[in-house]
Amino acid sequence: VLSNGPNIVAIGGGSGLPNLLRGLKYYSSNITAIVTVADDGGSSGRLRAELGILPPGDLRNCLVALADSEVIMQQLMDYRFESTGQLDGHSFGNMLIAALAGIGGDFCRGVEAAGTLLAIRGRVVPSTSTFVTLVGNTAAGKTLIGESRVGSSSDLLHSLTLTPPNPPGHPDAVRAIKDADLIILGPGSLFTSIVPNLLISDISEAVANSRAF
Repeated sequence: VLSNGPNIVAIGGGSGLPNLLRGLKYYSSNITAIVTVADDGGSSGRLRAELGILPPGDLRNCLVALADSEVIMQQLMDYRFESTGQLDGHSFGNMLIAALAGIGGDFCRGVEAAGTLLAIRGRVVPSTSTFVTLVGNTAAGKTLIGESRVGSSSDLLHSLTLTPPNPPGHPDAVRAIKDADLIILGPGSLFTSIVPNLLISDISEAVANSRAF
């Protein structure tokens, strides 16, 4: 029954998108989660800086949400180290994705391999394979560089952009949008989880031209 379900595309990130996916996976296994990769904080930001990979945290959360594996495997993916050293705060799941990316020679292959380990219902893909930085400009004229600064700012935002400008959308994400029966934006933070995906012109154009609900 699930394999004959509608083609659903859910676009977002943060904690909102995984919560949505936990419910959707009981209605269809034809789900594609398109996830922002502008995160620069926490374990994801540290791995991004040290290893030169896309931030894995939001992708990991979506993988766990779609998982059909044993509970212990899901708990393992969410486990965070507590220490007085460099491992403190790192998520095991983030490190596993980084390791799989190193083995496969490609970050997106690492995400796919993690999905196979978790027996997920559907797919999880980044909105772009390009390293992007979210930049916010406030009404007062301040420039906020990085998702963490944009998300924590109390200033009124005037505009949002990505650096570098106009990065290409991930081909699998664009294809999924074109084939979708239903497209869901969010739920989640508008400025740090939803809009960063739509700042990628390939993604926003595919959504605008889609005949999906």
